[in-house]
Amino acid sequence: MVTTTLFASGRGPGPDSPEASDGRAKRARLAAVGVGALAASISLIGIATPSFWGDEAASVLTGSRSLPSLLGVLGHIDAVHGVYYVFLHLWMQLFGTSEVAVRVPSAISVGLAAAGIVALGRQLFWTRTGVFAGALFAVLPIVTRMGIEARSYAMGMAAAVWITVALIALIRRNESRRRFWVLYAVGLAASVYLFLFLVLLVLVHLAAVIGHRAPHAVWRRWLRALLLAVLLMLPILVLGFFEREQIDFLAHRNYATAHSVLVGQWFGTPLFALLAWPLIALSIVLLLRRGSSDRAAGLVLTAWLIAPTALLLAANAWVTPVYNLRYLAFCAPAVALLMARGVEALLSRVRSVHIRSLIAVVITASLVAAITPGYLAQRSPFAKDGGSDLRQTAQLVASHATRGDAVVFDQQTKPSRSPRLAIDLYPKLFAGLDDIGLVAPFAQRDALWDQVIPVAELGDRLAFHPTVWVVELGAGHPDVNALQGRGYALQATFPVHRMVVYKLSKE
Repeated sequence: MVTTTLFASGRGPGPDSPEASDGRAKRARLAAVGVGALAASISLIGIATPSFWGDEAASVLTGSRSLPSLLGVLGHIDAVHGVYYVFLHLWMQLFGTSEVAVRVPSAISVGLAAAGIVALGRQLFWTRTGVFAGALFAVLPIVTRMGIEARSYAMGMAAAVWITVALIALIRRNESRRRFWVLYAVGLAASVYLFLFLVLLVLVHLAAVIGHRAPHAVWRRWLRALLLAVLLMLPILVLGFFEREQIDFLAHRNYATAHSVLVGQWFGTPLFALLAWPLIALSIVLLLRRGSSDRAAGLVLTAWLIAPTALLLAANAWVTPVYNLRYLAFCAPAVALLMARGVEALLSRVRSVHIRSLIAVVITASLVAAITPGYLAQRSPFAKDGGSDLRQTAQLVASHATRGDAVVFDQQTKPSRSPRLAIDLYPKLFAGLDDIGLVAPFAQRDALWDQVIPVAELGDRLAFHPTVWVVELGAGHPDVNALQGRGYALQATFPVHRMVVYKLSKE
């Protein structure tokens, strides 16, 4: 019933009989399922290859806690990710904590988002536009990246698409039944609990109401629903404000650059950006110049493309550092729809079928050439965070260490790159080794990470451990030096990728 309603408001030629309308809606639903399955499959390829990295570690470690422990840590930090962590806790109870298990929900979410783009494309343009846009969305670099990331960004994309589809359906039906507006309000609020920055979607929905020239009654209903949504999301907005120090690190990163916005945010490489932006610009110009229906679509998609980015950049410049290109992944559906319309507009201006086919082939080949290197790089063993090698490090230790050996980890790093994440994420590979620096594991603390003591303060913890394995990040080796000062001799050095493993022993 709900899917029938959402797919029933599309545009297209043909008779207006209920049978014809139902037939078109059914074909649109089948197309959405097909595109969604394709998009999910594209994200699933190579999903197990890259090692976990620091942000995913936060997801996995928090989700793997007992529910009381999880809720306890959310009272101190990361409450804005609480809904995702609780979901992941339940998911991992069923499917485990491997890379595949915890990343699959993101790939599925990409599929759901792509299916939603088919529905949205049908609402704003035609089913074929939605299908084309859904396929483009599936291969956008930001999408293929988030599709193998154990974070909430892919879910946020799916939520953004479907809540927008729901709103446009309500507007076009001039819906008067209160329960549907309440459901919209609850859905909008729930999406913000899933990913805080989806609150910026309100700007897009304002553009939808304006662009569709909604009557006063619809304006009143939407504003009431928005008020209800704000009241429902107020607790998470307040928590987000009080936890804003969690993103203080952005003050030390030069993320808000032209390259980030124009290239990295959605396109990954300059070549892809050079192909995409002219199509987007052409689409916006034509949509905003055409008739009322296309103008409404143009306002919605242009607002979706520009407003969230502009607001984050303004806040980043004048209020507090807040810009991170990943936070704007939920705008990728607008990017895909605008690119699709740009291609359609370009092809529609060519009368010759042969030339049109040639242009289509050139565009397709160019997109494949632009996408493929980045897609393969995203699915390489060290793809995450510029070279995360946590799993490979754990595998190396497991293949060389002997039961009863001690292991210590570099503590001179930021938490998201801490080598000791290897033992927390892959504990089976460290079975039988003595983690002598551990004071309290993360699951027993109201904090994200383990409590440890420095190697220089290990004292008697080194007793009865003639062999110690040291995992360091990079070329520095302060822990090796400290152990050598305690009489240990360096026996072997094993470079991994970003990390280096040292074996030390003494008589």
